[in-house]
Amino acid sequence: MRAKNRPWTVRAGDAESLLAEARKALFVMVGFLAILWIIQLINAADHYHLTLNYGIRPRDVRSLPDIAIAPFLHVSWTHIESNSGPLFIFGFLAAYRGVVRFLGLTGLVILASGFAGWFTDPPHTVGAGASGVVFGYLGYILVRGFFDRRGVDILLGLVMALCFAYQFTVLLPHNGIGWQAHIGGLAAGVVGGWIFRDRSGADRAATGVAAATAEPAAVPATAGKATAAVAETAAAGSYSGPRSDLHRQLDDLGI
Repeated sequence: MRAKNRPWTVRAGDAESLLAEARKALFVMVGFLAILWIIQLINAADHYHLTLNYGIRPRDVRSLPDIAIAPFLHVSWTHIESNSGPLFIFGFLAAYRGVVRFLGLTGLVILASGFAGWFTDPPHTVGAGASGVVFGYLGYILVRGFFDRRGVDILLGLVMALCFAYQFTVLLPHNGIGWQAHIGGLAAGVVGGWIFRDRSGADRAATGVAAATAEPAAVPATAGKATAAVAETAAAGSYSGPRSDLHRQLDDLGI
């Protein structure tokens, strides 16, 4: 029962492995931001024609491939500056426990936020920017601790929610802001917390329960003595009476 109802405790894990993954996460996010800023330099020099040509155009079938491109494009320097800080922080926190899971989460968030904008944004607009990805990482951080049953990650999610509470204001309808993509990214991050949850703890718990079930229950010594005494009494009682010796001999002969 202890394995089945295990508490939500902080597991120490392998410190060296965690440090290695955190180092990878740092390099990944630095590279991600470097790509965004290099594209922004080219885009600004070209008067943002990249954004106009490859941003998401709602319900335009020809713009479907742009769903994978739009998060790397922005509409101004202010736009990319406002996204870069939260993107780096949330991205690193989402990736430091596993870069492979983080890449899968990123793909899921890009698709979900992009399709949310493609389906629901107003017509004759162009959607671009990494803010949907930012909200996807935030949603993942908020729920990961509950799905992985790690107290540290639960606390981390609560701290991020309090520190960046202002971010939730752009989930409400605003003119000129793709809030639909923000909601799509946040929802994808929450779903990603379940899809990419840490299954090793659940597997260990299931193994413990199976082992506990297979293990035979120990019989107390007093119970064993009592059972033996009852058996002896029953055996003795079957040969009671004045002819008990005769009955015992007949049983021995098989008669």
